[in-house]
Amino acid sequence: MQVQFNSDSSVMGTENVAERIEAAVREKLARFESKLTRIEIHVRDENGAKHGADDKACTIEARISGGKPIGVTGKSDTVDGAARKAANTLAQRLERHLGKADKHRHDPSPEKVM
Repeated sequence: MQVQFNSDSSVMGTENVAERIEAAVREKLARFESKLTRIEIHVRDENGAKHGADDKACTIEARISGGKPIGVTGKSDTVDGAARKAANTLAQRLERHLGKADKHRHDPSPEKVM
């Protein structure tokens, strides 16, 4: 699974932030790794230099092999908090989406004998 990290100029886009967020997202989505081809993480500060509640946002898009991508956004006072919220929401959505696919798979019908 490939992970791509992006940030805008108002968010500290240093390696430390990128590594920390990527590690947290990988850990949260580890059980889905075999079904995902790529994860894109975008972090931004919604109102730049102004400070406010929930002004940091993290959008995570998961690309499912053979399926449509799923994207979620989390907001918080910190970039790490926003990433944690987005990763939790994405894990729940993937569980619902991929869990339904597994439930609808059926074993082949046994051959009828007459």
